[in-house]
Amino acid sequence: MKRTTWSAGLTVLAMVSLALSTTGTASAAPSAGNAAGSTAGSTAAGCTYTAAVPADNFKGIPVFDAKKAAKPYSATLRTSQGAITFQALTDKAPCTTYSFRFLAERDYFDRTHCHRLTTQRLYVLQCGDPTGTGSGGPGYSFPDENLEGATYPAGTVAMANAGPNTNGSQFFIVWKDTKLSPAYTPFGRVTSGLDVLQKIAAGGEDDQNGPGDGFPTLPVNIRDVKISKR
Repeated sequence: MKRTTWSAGLTVLAMVSLALSTTGTASAAPSAGNAAGSTAGSTAAGCTYTAAVPADNFKGIPVFDAKKAAKPYSATLRTSQGAITFQALTDKAPCTTYSFRFLAERDYFDRTHCHRLTTQRLYVLQCGDPTGTGSGGPGYSFPDENLEGATYPAGTVAMANAGPNTNGSQFFIVWKDTKLSPAYTPFGRVTSGLDVLQKIAAGGEDDQNGPGDGFPTLPVNIRDVKISKR
């Protein structure tokens, strides 16, 4: 999901793209303005992380470790509105879950905020950008995974992107069943805190990007992200 503007005259790197839902209705898609000018592709080992811009709060570029990537874990986002925990789908999206764990273990998401909430057509909260603009990224990109037959029911955690194979740090959490084209890697499932997401959604947003699409009225500041073995 991309931000269009945050203040007068501020243009993000990539504008809002459109995706067709399964009902055929066009809606602003979960996208991220990172990974401009990057390329990435799958490898025999499972995935490749490719240097890309921007590199906000740069923590290095991970080197995929299949053995570590296979280990199950859960992640807890401690936010100003309450805790949200999800189980990582390490068996279905190992490249994505390995990247998320890499960043979380290096405090990448700490003291950031969720910058976008959608309450019409799409029902997601978007986070993971240390710049808070919707255009930030970690300094690398990686390929899509787990897209065949992908659906996005409430509790899905998935990657935002700026097009195919441009995943970085931005992700979204679905707070109500939503319909999207299968273009956003699902990599987690909320196990607790769905009520927190629904409280945030009920608080509304400021329509910065259009009706039902803007900055959450209830500030969602991520204090830290804790990784637990499961």
